[in-house]
Amino acid sequence: METVGGKSGGPERQGARDPLRRRALMVVAGALLALFGAGALAPAALASLDTGGAAATGTEAVRAARAAERLGVAAPDLVLVVTGREPSAVAAGSRAVTGALDGDPAVRRAWTATASPADPTRSPDGGLRLVSVRMTGDGVDRRKAAAGVLAAARAAAPRGVRVEATGPVWVGRELSRASAAGLARAELLAAPLVFAVLVFAYGSAVSALLPVGVAVLTVACSIPVIGLLARFLDVSSFAVNAAAAIGFGLAVDYTLFLLARVKEHTGRSEDLESALAAARRSSGRSIVFSAVAVACCMASALVVPVPLLRALALAGATATVLAAVVALTVLPSCLRLLGGRVDRCDPLRRWRRARTGDDSRFWRRVCLAVTARPWAAGSLTALLLVLLAAPVTQARFGLSDERALPASAQVARTQERVDAELASPPERMLTVVLTGVARPGATAPYLERLRAVEDVTWVRPVATGRGTRAGGVVLAVALDAAPDSARARTALEAVRAVPAPGEVAVGGRTAEIADTNAAVRRALPWCLTSLAAALTLLLGYFTRSWIAPVKALAVAVLSLGASIGAVVWVFQEGRMRWLVGGFTVTGTLDASLLLFTLFVALALSVDYEVFLLGRIREEFDRCGDNRRSVIDGIARTARLLTSAAAAVAISTAAMASAPVTTLKLIGVGIALAAVVDAVLVRGVLVPAVMAVLGPANWWSPYGSPRRAEPAEPEREPAAPVQAASR
Repeated sequence: METVGGKSGGPERQGARDPLRRRALMVVAGALLALFGAGALAPAALASLDTGGAAATGTEAVRAARAAERLGVAAPDLVLVVTGREPSAVAAGSRAVTGALDGDPAVRRAWTATASPADPTRSPDGGLRLVSVRMTGDGVDRRKAAAGVLAAARAAAPRGVRVEATGPVWVGRELSRASAAGLARAELLAAPLVFAVLVFAYGSAVSALLPVGVAVLTVACSIPVIGLLARFLDVSSFAVNAAAAIGFGLAVDYTLFLLARVKEHTGRSEDLESALAAARRSSGRSIVFSAVAVACCMASALVVPVPLLRALALAGATATVLAAVVALTVLPSCLRLLGGRVDRCDPLRRWRRARTGDDSRFWRRVCLAVTARPWAAGSLTALLLVLLAAPVTQARFGLSDERALPASAQVARTQERVDAELASPPERMLTVVLTGVARPGATAPYLERLRAVEDVTWVRPVATGRGTRAGGVVLAVALDAAPDSARARTALEAVRAVPAPGEVAVGGRTAEIADTNAAVRRALPWCLTSLAAALTLLLGYFTRSWIAPVKALAVAVLSLGASIGAVVWVFQEGRMRWLVGGFTVTGTLDASLLLFTLFVALALSVDYEVFLLGRIREEFDRCGDNRRSVIDGIARTARLLTSAAAAVAISTAAMASAPVTTLKLIGVGIALAAVVDAVLVRGVLVPAVMAVLGPANWWSPYGSPRRAEPAEPEREPAAPVQAASR
């Protein structure tokens, strides 16, 4: 009996298979062609991606920046830090750099500190001066040209004068480069471990290559789609990371569950085509519902007006749809071509237990114990998850900056020196744009009121020739607090509350952070409401019950809260940070990246829930007994869930080896969520809750659950995962 190949059948059956094999060969050839085409388009697609978009759009800070630029005061894209031992040499060097950049086609304007000791862009001793550069083109053009601008500045600087770079464009460039290098190293570390898990889960090296192929095709085809979106939207380069994380996780899940059902049916001596048809009716239906549900999770993030989060969500939705399409089309074709060869090359054959059936004895015993005392097991598990989620209440949000890089990175050291030597670093400046002033003398009292605000060190009109025009003035307001601190936020609110003689807009780094957090808070209720409604409808239709979806959402909240609580405890508070390789503790978390981590974790949770509920519902329709269906459903899927979660956890946890804090956060957050959800939640909490609810799990306002069919004799299907069943 073939594990996947099934019975060969007679001549008629064999003749019918020939067209199917030819069709399968065409599908696989088309997939390879798509893979090569995606590889050819990938460089252009990657080159079109930006590195910004972390701040919310449509905020007062954005309006202030645009108004200031119209009045002749533009925020710099690149900040060159000119240093030296002799103040006179530094002054001459900054003037030489400014002059050299004036004719650069990538530079719109360059300006440097004045001779006044009170100029905020020079250190009190004159040993450091800033050259601010406004660049031409869009974000992608600026990132590409930044290295050339720095090289031109260094060439123009006299001997003994050093020029380093910081500013949003340079920080974004360095973050992108470090992320790419870190991800490559993480993949090399994770690849052998993940493959070993897949071999153990699938039962052979050939089977283990199938999810790898599905994942590679999914991620590769996602990249040109992301590049196409970048032509119309502001798409960050982190979108590729998002597509890789989600595409790999779902490819493993979809391949594992579809292949498991095929092996289950061929183990009953069914031929391969019958097994594929049965697998499409069961696991195929689950894959479709899972993909729609995960896409809804990603789409709900589009409500939040942060370009970075929207780009990550679009990339995640793209990878989700492609993973489902590839799993439902290419995987069956591969199985038709491989036949029984899919079970070859099992390096662990001699160590496997000699038993048949897809039933996990360990998880059956766990589920029997849990459902025997569901209140105790469920209460203890819920209490543990609530305790793990407690740090979420202390979460504080900011925006990623150069501190996401290692402290040894050149841009991090440069910015640290700027913050230390300048009395009022640019990061601590507020830009106040005042327009529509009726009387010329009305501005002076407003300046005095601003100076009286706590933590404001000085206020002055911007001292440039184009700083003011009729009816408008740009003011620089220096704060004595870090831009992501509570003191800076309080000062910002006080500055905005000062009565003004005209229309006023306040910008700057502090305002950008505060406005982004406020925009996320305003959008979050709409985001979560739409998400809960969509998932309730989808899971309700999938399970033919309205209690199961509510239970699933409640359990997901506990699971995600525990994972995010651990992320806050480690990455915001800095507890046990040595476990993830060390990083700079800022006391805040990037709201967009934390939300993305939450949405990916929720997507995996929904994915696991769909497959688990689908199997439990099948068992309930077969036997009509709630407890038995829960035990059988979990015993026959838990090993699959834990294997899939282990592969996802290893691949994402390896991101902790990257030198960028944001990658560490995303990787560790997703890994924790996958393990907690697949083991603690699906293995203990879900059976406890379903045992407590009893037949109410399947209640529907449209009628009682379908009458149970006569129970079949207890069957022992072939192991869907040969690895753990032989």
